Amino acid sequence: MQPDVERELLRKCRGGDARFYEPLVRAYEPQGLRLALGMMGNMEDAQDALQEAFVKAFRSLGQFDLKRPFGPWFLQIVRNQCRDLLRSRKSRFRVEVLDEDSFRYRADDGPGSTQRQRERSDARRLLWQGLERVPDEHREVLVLKELQGLRYQEIAGILDIPEGTVASRLYHARRALKEALEAVGAEYP
Repeated sequence: MQPDVERELLRKCRGGDARFYEPLVRAYEPQGLRLALGMMGNMEDAQDALQEAFVKAFRSLGQFDLKRPFGPWFLQIVRNQCRDLLRSRKSRFRVEVLDEDSFRYRADDGPGSTQRQRERSDARRLLWQGLERVPDEHREVLVLKELQGLRYQEIAGILDIPEGTVASRLYHARRALKEALEAVGAEYP
């Protein structure tokens, strides 16, 4: 979304016209859901966290600095909401994302595609099992960098830490994930 358009939508929302919040929701829902899913591990909890994050963001728009981009601020709210849900439910990251539909093989994708799909599904399953075994702090930085594809500067803004700390956490997170993947049977070339 264009920064000028985003700012104008936010101004209108702050002016009391909530209908201008919907384009922001549509624009940031996919990215917010990927982050929540990566942190929560299952779609139901991720959707709950995302919905609550949108509500909290809307209620806090009066405090938002319109000179800043909305995305990193919103993703910080999503992250905090996920952490709050994990603490309040006394639950932990649980993998339910990988239901049977996630691993269906389509025979009509051409010769050899079933094997490739099976390999991708197995790799995806191992990744989620590995993520389940790493601490929350490692999982969130991995999700932001590896699954969201954010830059260090963006991650630093969301986590409210210096970029050097992002690099350090990412290094340790990758090591922890590697160990976790080895523990669940992943093989490296």
